[in-house]
Amino acid sequence: MRLGEYSQAPSLRGGDAGHDGRVPETAAQRDLDAAPAPAGEAAALQSLGFSKPLVEAIAAKARNHGTSLEQELLHHPGIEENAYYGAMARFLRLPFLERIDSAIVVDSEHADTQLRRPTMIRLQHQRQAPQMAVIPRAARLGDLAATLAHRPSLREGLVVTTPTALRAAVWEAGALRRIRHTVGELFDQRQDLSARIVLMGGQGFVAGLLTATLVACALTAPGLFFSSLHPALSYLYLLGLILRIMALLHHRQRHETQVRDVTGPLPCYTILVALYREAAIARQLVDGLKRIDWPSPLLDIKLVCEADDRETIDALRAQTLPANFEIVEVPPAAPRTKPKALSYALNGVSGDFLVIYDAEDRPHPGQLREAYSRFCELPAEVVCLQAPLVISNAKASWISALFALEYSALFRALLPWLASHRMPIPLGGTSNHFRVAALREVGGWDPFNVTEDADLGLRLFRLGYRANVLQRPTQEDAPTTRAVWMGQRTRWFKGWVQTWLVLMRQPGRLVAQMGLRNVLIFQLLIGGMLLSSLLHPLIFVFLVEGAFAMLAAPAEDIPARVLMLFVVDAVNIFGSYLIFVTLGIKAMTDDEQRQVGMRWTGVPLYWLLTSIASWKAVMELRAKPFFWQKTPHQPSS
Repeated sequence: MRLGEYSQAPSLRGGDAGHDGRVPETAAQRDLDAAPAPAGEAAALQSLGFSKPLVEAIAAKARNHGTSLEQELLHHPGIEENAYYGAMARFLRLPFLERIDSAIVVDSEHADTQLRRPTMIRLQHQRQAPQMAVIPRAARLGDLAATLAHRPSLREGLVVTTPTALRAAVWEAGALRRIRHTVGELFDQRQDLSARIVLMGGQGFVAGLLTATLVACALTAPGLFFSSLHPALSYLYLLGLILRIMALLHHRQRHETQVRDVTGPLPCYTILVALYREAAIARQLVDGLKRIDWPSPLLDIKLVCEADDRETIDALRAQTLPANFEIVEVPPAAPRTKPKALSYALNGVSGDFLVIYDAEDRPHPGQLREAYSRFCELPAEVVCLQAPLVISNAKASWISALFALEYSALFRALLPWLASHRMPIPLGGTSNHFRVAALREVGGWDPFNVTEDADLGLRLFRLGYRANVLQRPTQEDAPTTRAVWMGQRTRWFKGWVQTWLVLMRQPGRLVAQMGLRNVLIFQLLIGGMLLSSLLHPLIFVFLVEGAFAMLAAPAEDIPARVLMLFVVDAVNIFGSYLIFVTLGIKAMTDDEQRQVGMRWTGVPLYWLLTSIASWKAVMELRAKPFFWQKTPHQPSS
């Protein structure tokens, strides 16, 4: 029900107010000069007509959460924002604006502060004097009433509005300024960190020279070329294999620590979800976010949508979103990428901490509490925590089964090992928890990098910050068809190439920032992965070539170099497959292992598809570097 529905009720003072806390219109129409000025929030709310039992109940919540009574009241079931602030306006005898025309909002960069802490905004009319739209606070309602009583002339320039109306007007009024700033800020401020230019001048020259040299060598001296390429690629593979063996040994020795939740007052936490063409899973998304264990007044949930994606926006609005949900509409502008949408929404983030989720994610309800607890325990240089991503549809197809193995190995074995040794962590695209101040300091997400997670994780590290990991997971679904998987993996590879090129613009500076050991790890994780994926089929060629060479010659005449390379190639092929499967299986639960079943035998084909995706990514990087291949999602069964 709305407050206005009680407009014929008698004045509700003290015990006359209903337990539902709704304010009668007559209570707000009392003579302002005769009304006693409220001494505090509780008195103010009772003066507005809220019952004493309700005020006492929300006061207990406020003490437990470290919030104000007003914050708790506005998130109490049955309380509507328009009715609450309309009652305040009537109490103060001021006009009430349920909606603000963005055309009369005076826009400036400073106005964006009102997206985070809405209090007031200046309205510039064409044919009347300017006004100030204000959001009164219950704690200061008595002071404001007294001021207006002694200076009635102030009423002429004041109107009361709601936080939702004010934010909506500010978002719309500054949309063009904000989108230009979002797209250009990182490039304008730190061009060396932006992927907007695929190859810098020097990089382009070196890449062209190196390519021409390799092609010339392959054509003029193929024997020398391939005899040099063979050991280089083989030993690179071997180093990557050793890295994963170390992660496996660490996982076996690792003991999960008990997750401890921080009790007492909590900070404001923001959840950002970037959506595009996700109407089908709007209900599942909202239901999942409602299950998050965090006080509603301190949970700032922003559903970030492209403004022209009306189907998704309408589907979200149809869910009757709670008060702590907000739909942020991103103006259409190139590049049409997830990181651009996230960086745009960052302007309105009010939380001290922030987490990214994807539309299909089902995070553990206690994940935010674990993250905040970890942030409190860890040093301030740790500004990001990665939650493990667990694939819930591994049994759907052989593609999703191997995807589940891959994610298990990465998020529950490799990343914890990297974190334990203070090494750089390439983040996953979701369930990253950040300290907001540090995120803003490093420039947020790069709108032009289509694998923004890996880019941001490495940028944080090179600028002096670190990342760590969590235990409470996020459930999500993997692609189940080859076509969808190929599109997604091509985009990932393209973004990894972008990330590698950005970091390698100034190699000497990178070593100074990250340290030699960490640069080598980066080269193995990103550069080595890219190169080995591109040239993966050659390993089979080298293995077969070595086998024929040894079969054609007597055992005593086989050169040690040929024998050594054959052994390395055999270890690379069979060892890499084995460690891929073992690392993934060991990190899985029994139920997850049953879902995978025997489909792990498809690893060789999976890796060949990965090689195809990497070549497609290289070609796409030249033709359409910022194209974002959308991965379709459906509700989980």
